[in-house]
Amino acid sequence: MEFLDAFLPIIIYILLIVLIILLIIIAVKVKNIMDKVDKITDNVNNKLDSLDNLFYMVDGVSSKMTFLSDRFINFIISVFNKVFKPKDKNKEEEENE
Repeated sequence: MEFLDAFLPIIIYILLIVLIILLIIIAVKVKNIMDKVDKITDNVNNKLDSLDNLFYMVDGVSSKMTFLSDRFINFIISVFNKVFKPKDKNKEEEENE
């Protein structure tokens, strides 16, 4: 019993020291991984920022094309309306006389 009283605290202290060393190693590895992740996210953000200008340009071109196509369609519709517009009753009466 005296042997366990003397030997058991030594084993516990050794295991605690090993545990603390392992936790320190794990903390250092996690810090290194977090630094790499931070660099990757910064790189991705920079690339996305450079693509934002391209998307703004594409959006502007798309808006202008939509405006132009709407104007063209409205012009075509107005031409068809003028060509195929039913004659007024007054004009029909004048033509009949």
